[in-house]
Amino acid sequence: MATVLITGGTGLIGRALTKALLEKGYEVIILTRSPAKSTTHTSRLSYAAWDLTAQMVDAAAIIKADHIIHLAGAGVADQRWTKKRKQEIVESRVKSGELLVKTLKETANKVQSVISSSAIGWYGPNDKEQNRGFTEDASPAPDFLGQTCKQWEASIEPVTQLGKRLVKLRTGIVLSKDGGALKEFLKPLHYGIASILGTGRQMISWIHIDDMVRLYITAIEKETMSGVYNAVAPSPVTNKQLIMALARKKRGRFFIPVYVPSFLLKIMLGEMSVEVLKSTTVSCEKLSKDGFVFQYPTITAAVNDIK
Repeated sequence: MATVLITGGTGLIGRALTKALLEKGYEVIILTRSPAKSTTHTSRLSYAAWDLTAQMVDAAAIIKADHIIHLAGAGVADQRWTKKRKQEIVESRVKSGELLVKTLKETANKVQSVISSSAIGWYGPNDKEQNRGFTEDASPAPDFLGQTCKQWEASIEPVTQLGKRLVKLRTGIVLSKDGGALKEFLKPLHYGIASILGTGRQMISWIHIDDMVRLYITAIEKETMSGVYNAVAPSPVTNKQLIMALARKKRGRFFIPVYVPSFLLKIMLGEMSVEVLKSTTVSCEKLSKDGFVFQYPTITAAVNDIK
């Protein structure tokens, strides 16, 4: 079976993807700064070293790889957006992409495809022309996330000049019971509070973790896939619709909807509040036309799966 090399393999998507790949019989190598500290080695799962600061990667891992899944990047919502943190967000994506390109150029390898993460942060807020959703040919937004995604995608693009098939997945909010944004949405519900952000009318383009994992594996296995795809479910929802669906699932009728004012979010989150309050509707039409079938196409189906 083929060998898949993963960057960012210890994150939310990386953990779920590694499990699914191993179950399908793939061999997996995870790039990490501290391979010696990794204790879950098996006959088909191993770890290899890389260091973005030193621009170093274990060439032996590249030599073994048939496919690369590039997920690395500092968490956008993990910390307040200080100048230093914004630099970390950009550099963790750009430098990792550049390092992969550099190593593939300098090392004889058999890599067939590179599947790279990106984000719907590429797109700006909705306008009247985006009623049906942003499509992949839209220009990047001039804001921080839009320009970060532009640099992120550009850093990995040169692999196409090396004869590698490149797929870039612009990912929406990933819904998983194991972490990510959903974990934050659920916290107030432990106390019976359904926290609706701002007006609650802002559109959220999302995807269930299982569909996200299946999409990465499809991108590996389907050789006709190439270029940019929006990794979002076909049914975007408002923030209020999402929170209320979660509240009904978790609390039945025993919860109180509470609107968190925009000004308070701006005080709490700073510049990041723009993203929380932004309405972005993204189309998955290209993905669907390419034959991908979502297991969780609606928010009801996704929430019902979250135990």
